[in-house]
Amino acid sequence: MKRVLMFAAKSGYQTQVYAEAAKRLGIEVLLVTDRCHVLDDPWGDHAFPIRFEKPERSMSALAARAGTVDGIVAIGDRPACVAAIAAQHLGVPYNTPESVAACRNKFQARNCFEHAGLRLPKYERFALEETPRGAPYYPCVLKPLGLSASRGVIRADNDAEFTAAFARIRKLLTHLGAKEEQDHFIQVESFIEGREFALEGIVTNGRLRTLAIFDKPDPLNGPFFEETIYTTPSREPADVQEALVITAQKAVRALGLTRGPVHIELRYNSAGAWILEVAARPIGGLCSRVLQRQEEIVLRHAVGVDVSTIELDPTPAGVMMIPIGSGGIYQGFEGEAAARAVEGIEDVVITAKDGQRMVPLPEGSSYLGFLFARAATPAQVEAALRTAHQRLRFHFATVLSVVA
Repeated sequence: MKRVLMFAAKSGYQTQVYAEAAKRLGIEVLLVTDRCHVLDDPWGDHAFPIRFEKPERSMSALAARAGTVDGIVAIGDRPACVAAIAAQHLGVPYNTPESVAACRNKFQARNCFEHAGLRLPKYERFALEETPRGAPYYPCVLKPLGLSASRGVIRADNDAEFTAAFARIRKLLTHLGAKEEQDHFIQVESFIEGREFALEGIVTNGRLRTLAIFDKPDPLNGPFFEETIYTTPSREPADVQEALVITAQKAVRALGLTRGPVHIELRYNSAGAWILEVAARPIGGLCSRVLQRQEEIVLRHAVGVDVSTIELDPTPAGVMMIPIGSGGIYQGFEGEAAARAVEGIEDVVITAKDGQRMVPLPEGSSYLGFLFARAATPAQVEAALRTAHQRLRFHFATVLSVVA
């Protein structure tokens, strides 16, 4: 039986889905997480505990526990970094620690893309303790180097907005606490006009195979960049999709990624395709439900099986990450039956819990839940998601501030 190490931050939905897929495929999984090493298997999943911030200390013990390993899978950005270190220690084919680390650092990634001649915005970084009077170009976007999913990302169109945005991001990062060197910096980039896309792929020996291109039909122009709807397959013309794929392949090579799943964010306008970010992992969380058979492809690929002929379900599909709006203390919702009744809607999943404090972007890092749809065309998928969302009503009690 083939064996894989699966690195994940916690036992969430995606971890469970991959574990179940491995069981169907006859692949044994050893889960590696950053949970407390003192507790004796609190989740009952026989996971190996490891401190993600200092993984090198656990490598010898992990090697002894794992034994013979045929492949490595990582779910999440930080787990991918630890997985790369473990792969190097165990001699298992995977991305290098340097390439995965570059994915997680926006400044380092931009340097790689620039050296490769990719189309990208102007950029520079500022230390948190600096007090810049303004940006060198407008409109611009301010980004924390180490956060993901648009958290802390703010557009500024003038000096006053820039100063306010810088202070707001500094407050957020101070609240979170610096865990890595990159947490001490804010990156400033010129704003890129255009439509935004996500590309899901698998890399073999440095070569990218595109599994899906997601359209993001809502304009993402700021001041914050909360993602809502993903639909696939893309409705863009063949030449636009080709430009996105070519740019994604160049970005993968620029970072030095050689193996495993990737999630890539891009923009497109009259100048062509622009690379935003590359993550050395599959699409996150519940959103992965849109891509049926992706887990099978990732797992088979990890243990060395040729997956070039395995295709995802081609049925048009999509997901809405339900935005929080003004936020507050969550007190339930109405309209689930009405939302489920919309033609094309597959599921309504509300992840918010009663009494939970829901914080919108740019400080927040979660959604109220997810809507899933499948239909005959991507346009019908989008319409179903929007209609279902309109039928939901969420209730909040107000709070005094969004960051303690």
